[in-house]
Amino acid sequence: MSRVGKTIIQLPSEVKVTLMAAQLEAQGKLGRLSYNIPDLVSVVQDGSSITVKPQNETQEARSLWGTTQRNIANMIRGVDKGFTRNLELIGVGYRAQVQGNDLILQLGYSHEIKYRIPAGIAIKCEKPTSIEVSGASKQSVGQVAAEIRAYRKPEPYKGKGVIRQGEFVIRKEGKKK
Repeated sequence: MSRVGKTIIQLPSEVKVTLMAAQLEAQGKLGRLSYNIPDLVSVVQDGSSITVKPQNETQEARSLWGTTQRNIANMIRGVDKGFTRNLELIGVGYRAQVQGNDLILQLGYSHEIKYRIPAGIAIKCEKPTSIEVSGASKQSVGQVAAEIRAYRKPEPYKGKGVIRQGEFVIRKEGKKK
């Protein structure tokens, strides 16, 4: 049995959920998100709670059970509180700043990198060496953070690059004489 799938999702008072035939839509203070429900899973709304159950006992239905429950729970949390990923720039001269709808990154290349901020995502740079990516969709926030990190992944010898806050970079020993 799926332990994750069994969990009942409690709805906050500020979130409105609309359940249609094969789609669930949540609306809150941070926006509106929708989720297409797989055919092998049934979703039932009882007042201020949502329950997810498999349609049958096949392996595919049971595997989608927990995934669907977690995706719906993340969607509801996202429109209520939102998600945040913090990135840190480590390296001499590595800087970031937001100009209009672009994130300008200076990561040790001969040119600066302009990253267009997608709709539904907010990026803040409190310090020149820190980036805060936030939004309602957990998947979108993680994707944007991964794209920014891909411009300069942390390297193992000096530890320079774009790292997630709290990430530990395994350091290698350099050449010996």
